[in-house]
Amino acid sequence: MDQMAESVIEVRGLSVTRDRPVLDGLDLDVTSGVTGLLGPSGCGKSTLLRSIVGVQKVQGGTVTVLGEPAGNAGLRHRIGYVTQAASVYDDLTVTENLRFFGRVLGGAEADAERVLEAVDLTSHAHTVVGRLSGGERSRANLAVALLGSPDLLVLDEPTVGLDPVLRRDLWNLFHRLADQGVALLISSHVMDEANRCDRLILMREGTILAHDTPDAIRAQTGTDDIESAFLSLVEGDAAGDAA
Repeated sequence: MDQMAESVIEVRGLSVTRDRPVLDGLDLDVTSGVTGLLGPSGCGKSTLLRSIVGVQKVQGGTVTVLGEPAGNAGLRHRIGYVTQAASVYDDLTVTENLRFFGRVLGGAEADAERVLEAVDLTSHAHTVVGRLSGGERSRANLAVALLGSPDLLVLDEPTVGLDPVLRRDLWNLFHRLADQGVALLISSHVMDEANRCDRLILMREGTILAHDTPDAIRAQTGTDDIESAFLSLVEGDAAGDAA
C-alpha cells in the first residue's frame, strides 16, 4: 500500500461478534479513489461497512473516518451510505424522495437537481419510484447518498441483480465521482468487477487476504484474473493453517 497516500478510513483491531466472531482484530487503511471490497456472501463485508459508517455495535478496536471516530455527528454530512436494501420510498416520486431526505439532512433538498443529473435520472424526476426499473431504482438510491456532496461514499453491493450494461454505467459514474474528489468504498461478490477498481480488498471469513491494486494482486499470485488470484490466496491460506 502507498504509505504516502492519506488514509480516508483507518481501522485498527476491529472486532465484531454476533453468534460467532465476524471480524477479529481487523486492520485496514483505505485511501482515495475507487476501492473495491470483494468476497463471498457472508464473509463480513457488510459488517465492515456498517462499522465504518458507525451503525454497527463493535466489541473492540477503533475506526477513524475522515479524521474522526466512526459514527461521530460531524460525519453525517460527509458520508453517503447505500445499503443493499433500498432507502427510497416506492410511493413517492424520485424528486419527492430527494427533497424528503434533503430535509432530513438539514437543507440539502436544494441538491435534488444536481444529484438527478449526476445519476442520469433527470428524465425520471417526477416518476414514482415504484414504477422504476431495477437499474433506475439503484440510481435513485445512489442519488440520495449524493445529497450534500459527501466526501466518502460507502456502497454495499450497489450493482447486485443488475444487467451488465447497467453495471457498466454505474461503475462509470463511480469513477466520475472519484475524479471529482469523492472517495468510494464499494462492496461486491462479483469478481469480474475487480478490474473496475483502483484498489482491491479481498476478504474471506472476516479476514483480509489481500489489499492492493488489481495488477499487483495478479502479479503476487501469478494469475491472470482476480477470481483465480482469490482462489490462490485461499489455498495458500489453507496450506498455511495446515502446516
